[in-house]
Amino acid sequence: MDNYKRLARSTTDRRIAGVCGGIARYLNIDPTVVRIIFLISILFGFIGVWAYLIVWIAAPEDNALGR
Repeated sequence: MDNYKRLARSTTDRRIAGVCGGIARYLNIDPTVVRIIFLISILFGFIGVWAYLIVWIAAPEDNALGR
C-alpha cells in the first residue's frame, strides 16, 4: 500500500477541472484558499493560468488512482 500522498484532480470538489480541489486535499487545506490563491496569481501575472493548465494535464483524476 502507498504510504505517500499523490496529487490528483478531485472528482467530487470541482468547479472546472478539479485542480484546486485536488491541490487542497493534497495540502490538507480549504479549497477556497487554493482558489483565491489561483485567482490572485491570475490577476497579478497570468502565471496562474499556466499552472492550472499544467496541473490539469499532468495530474490524473482521483478515481483513476482508486480513491
